[in-house]
Amino acid sequence: MSLRTRLMLLVFLVPLILIGGIATTSLYYIDQQQQAALKTRLERAVALLTPSLAEAIEAGDQVRLAELAQRLLDESPVQALSLRDAQGDATLHLGKGQSALRPDGAGASAWQGWRLQTPLPGLATPLWVDLEVTPTGQRLTFYRHLTLVGLGCLVLGLALFLLAYGLGRQWVQPLESLRRALERLNGGDYRPRLDTGGPVETAELAQGLNALADYLSHAQEDMQQHIEQTTLDLQESMETIEIKNIELDMAHRRALEASRIKSEFLANMSHEIRTPLNGIIGFCQLLARSNLDDRQQEWLSHVHKASNSLLSLINDILDFSKIEAGKLELESVDLDILVIVDEVLGLQAPMAQQKQLHLLGLVYDDVPAQLQGDPLRIKQVLTNLVHNAIKFTEKGEILVRVMLEETEGAEVILRVQISDTGIGMDEESQRRLFQAFQQARESDTRHYGGTGLGLMICRQLVEQMGGEIGVDSAPGRGSTFTLSLPLRAKSLEERPQELDLSGLRVSLFEPHAATRHALAHLLRSWGAELQVLEEASPCDSPLAAPDLLLVGLPPLPMARAEMLSWRSCLAGVNCPSIVMANVPPFDIPDLPLPHGGEVISKPLSRRSLATVVQRQLDAPTPAPAPAAPVSTTPRRVLVVDDTDSNRLLVREMLDGLGLEVVEAASGEEALARGRSEPFDLVLMDIRMPGMDGVEAMKALRELGGGWRGCPIIAVTAHALEEERRRLLKAGMHDVLIKPIQAEALVGLLGQHLSMPLSLPAAPSPRPAPRRPPPTRDEELPAVDLALGTKLAGGREDLARQTLEMLLASLDDTEDQLHQAWEAGDETAFLDAVHALNGACRYCGVPQLALLAETLETRLRVAGLADTASLVDALYAAMVRLRAWEQGAEAPRDGEATSTSLK
Repeated sequence: MSLRTRLMLLVFLVPLILIGGIATTSLYYIDQQQQAALKTRLERAVALLTPSLAEAIEAGDQVRLAELAQRLLDESPVQALSLRDAQGDATLHLGKGQSALRPDGAGASAWQGWRLQTPLPGLATPLWVDLEVTPTGQRLTFYRHLTLVGLGCLVLGLALFLLAYGLGRQWVQPLESLRRALERLNGGDYRPRLDTGGPVETAELAQGLNALADYLSHAQEDMQQHIEQTTLDLQESMETIEIKNIELDMAHRRALEASRIKSEFLANMSHEIRTPLNGIIGFCQLLARSNLDDRQQEWLSHVHKASNSLLSLINDILDFSKIEAGKLELESVDLDILVIVDEVLGLQAPMAQQKQLHLLGLVYDDVPAQLQGDPLRIKQVLTNLVHNAIKFTEKGEILVRVMLEETEGAEVILRVQISDTGIGMDEESQRRLFQAFQQARESDTRHYGGTGLGLMICRQLVEQMGGEIGVDSAPGRGSTFTLSLPLRAKSLEERPQELDLSGLRVSLFEPHAATRHALAHLLRSWGAELQVLEEASPCDSPLAAPDLLLVGLPPLPMARAEMLSWRSCLAGVNCPSIVMANVPPFDIPDLPLPHGGEVISKPLSRRSLATVVQRQLDAPTPAPAPAAPVSTTPRRVLVVDDTDSNRLLVREMLDGLGLEVVEAASGEEALARGRSEPFDLVLMDIRMPGMDGVEAMKALRELGGGWRGCPIIAVTAHALEEERRRLLKAGMHDVLIKPIQAEALVGLLGQHLSMPLSLPAAPSPRPAPRRPPPTRDEELPAVDLALGTKLAGGREDLARQTLEMLLASLDDTEDQLHQAWEAGDETAFLDAVHALNGACRYCGVPQLALLAETLETRLRVAGLADTASLVDALYAAMVRLRAWEQGAEAPRDGEATSTSLK
């Protein structure tokens, strides 16, 4: 509210309200006094005439009665007079009255009129005098007074308003001048000055505003000078910053170039290392298909595992680069955590065995078997943690525990603990443990080796999966790494039992407590009647005629006397014995087992132990749950491959499964068939001339209808994880790696067709005679029908048929290779090599198959550069294969034919 308004209210409205209130109260008081006087006067008049009225009524003198009544009517406010009996009826009525008037003269009803009733004394019949009074004169007097008061208030209000207005102008005008002066100051106009005359208060305010205007004027001038100086300094600074920006941009470009060179170096080096590794792995696969005894197969598996370990180290380097660039992606595929733990422990077993460390994996029974996640990354994390635990532990044990921590719908959280009895860490070491290029102590790098990248990669991978990782450790007391893994469960059912040992007695001797408890729990879960031997050796404990004895040997090597004691002890056991030794397979001791048994290497995987126990006891496996009824209509499978032998092989593998197999030799033909025929599943080759597998898959999806959800499985010879991810991201339901294994093919079909499938019983091929290993000057055989028969699922006729198809296509393949090489067409050359590689997969031609696979890998990594020697070797292998076709005799059934090629 403004000051002017407040002044108007104070000077004008308040006095006017007070005067109006006083006048109203005075009028009300005068009116009440007049009413009271009128009532008193009438009551006196009635009181004086009442005896006379009673006498006249008693005497019946109507003239006298009328005269007396007229005297009352002559009173000025009386309008009517009535004589009424006890029932209210009027016996006499004079004048004009209103029956609605109140019977007394009190209250506000006096404005409308009122009645005065007085009883007549001394009468035999009671009567009342009823006077009706209408105060018209009183009302006129009141209105006259009210008009005079209103006129007086109006005159007084006008005078007060003029007074308030004049005072407002006199008092508010200086304030208004001050307000306008402040507005000018606020707008930046400091020149006008205020008059300092008038009242003391406004004069002081005017002087203050003038002083403020002077100060602001000087401040503006100073600020302008400062701004000009600052602008000059800023211009100089901008020039300096521009120079620095140019230098920074150049440094940034150099850093990007250095990062690109580093990435290219890492990629090139990893590819250069992958190329010989691919050859090593390929040779291992070829050797695994040859005739080797069990020990040689075990050695070969360790070579294969070591190659994969080296490959994982290369992947660690690339993963670190991807993590730095934020380009690391995770996949979600089916996995079994038990298999992953067993693979990790098997890979790290040689290092633990060398130190005589106990390595044990414990996957609790409530952990679901059917999970989905990224098995490669989980395996990478566990491998790093287990490897570190072994590296920093000199004696004792390393335990890997997997527990179900939380379940919410289909989402589960696994809690994994890797504990060791190693050197441990203090709190300061734990804080910097998960940083790049950091280890617990600076001396650890020199003593134990390592780059310090592993744990940082583990932390990044676990956090990207949505979990957490931590460590609990103390110096000299070992360490426990704990990580949580959020995964998706396809089913929350517990893992089915691998064996049914109900009714069988098994004795167990194991010096290591944790391994003993784990084996005891596993054997009891299989239904065995278990006897745990607690003495120093099984010979010191009485055996209750068991069906099987499991023995864990003490650390090797043992003293001669102790070894002789164990040999004598095991020779006297009257049942099959499974001896467990914490040594590599090639260091397993030769122990007599007269009643059968095996000597196996720790750590034991659950499945391998079940296989050994079943082999010794011929124990039955639990019967599978009854399958759901399936439709009698055969499912239709479309096989798309540009190689005739590959299509023939898949058709023969699926023969007898109740499936209708349709072939297509190209992506275009598959699309044409898809437009006219429905299919339940498609096996799609990836590398095909014209429309490749991915393009054909996308074209089939665009047909709509059932093709949107039809399972399409990629069939490729490239087993690298990056290729698998690329195909799954493109829209493939699954990936099948060549050479196709019949079990893997049938398993995939059964999974995606949701129907039980099993391989028909095939006649076992006659075992090939053992031949001595090749000498240094020998090479891989040109043709090995035993190998081809194995690849063809045990069908020798199919192996011969695919070999004939390969031989018939060699001329065309060689022409395509020559034309593409002469034209320098890398794509056409790669297509031809890829087709040859696929055709060699199932023909039992190990030399040509290995060269084709190696050449295709080199082409994909480095292009046509530095492949001339491999191309020459490929042509030479094709010539030798033709020489075998033309000059060699057909091999006898089951015999591997080799040609010594110098």
